Amino acid sequence: MRRPGKVVLAGAGPGDEELITIKLQHRLAEADVIITDRLVNSLIITLNARKDVEIILAGKKGYNKNSLSQEQVTALIIEHAGKGKNVLRLKGGDVAFFSNLFDELVALKENKIPFEIIPGITAASGASAYTGIPLTARNYSQGVQCLTFNPNSNYSPAKWRQLAASGDTLVFYMAASTICVLSQKLMDYDCPASTGIAVIEQATTIYQHVHVSTLENCRKDFSESAFSSPSLVIVGDVVRLHDQFNWFQSIGTGSVF
Repeated sequence: MRRPGKVVLAGAGPGDEELITIKLQHRLAEADVIITDRLVNSLIITLNARKDVEIILAGKKGYNKNSLSQEQVTALIIEHAGKGKNVLRLKGGDVAFFSNLFDELVALKENKIPFEIIPGITAASGASAYTGIPLTARNYSQGVQCLTFNPNSNYSPAKWRQLAASGDTLVFYMAASTICVLSQKLMDYDCPASTGIAVIEQATTIYQHVHVSTLENCRKDFSESAFSSPSLVIVGDVVRLHDQFNWFQSIGTGSVF
């Protein structure tokens, strides 16, 4: 009976090809098969993987019926590991941050396939660093909360009240296409209208673009359909620090993904 290969579940960071761990570099070089998400910079694979590695593009794009389902992605992992291959499942950002890691872990355990988890820099940390917006700056924020917001989000009134009154920096993944709805929701639950809001497109890459406004000026300043993917939303007083501490210069157009 053939012994299964090992599966490495790894985070590739937010976009900059240099923002990966040394451990991931090693696993990239060892992989027989790489199953990669859409939001992984292809240079990470090109610069570090073997030339004969099999690359499977398994990225899911929200509301795109042609994307692979999670069930299909999980089946690919199990199939190739079952053939005795070293499989690297590569995800953008951190491997467990708003990803489907849990589903893949369950399947690996059920099939008795050995695995390893390698963390990566999540988009919130990358965008914060590359925009000069420290998420928990003293006297600006008491903490940080990372959430998702999309057309299917259904937070309770109690949750909205908690978010609006928390004094925390709020980081929203998958929210750029509904940013004006998000801004209005926060104001409806008494979050100050003057609170800063930033949308960061393609954070940490040469195409990073930062849009800054306030909750009350969101509809005037932003066009929701104009933001490229991936985009991250930061809400809070720390957004005001961007002008002072922005150090990263980008060319602002194009796409690395």
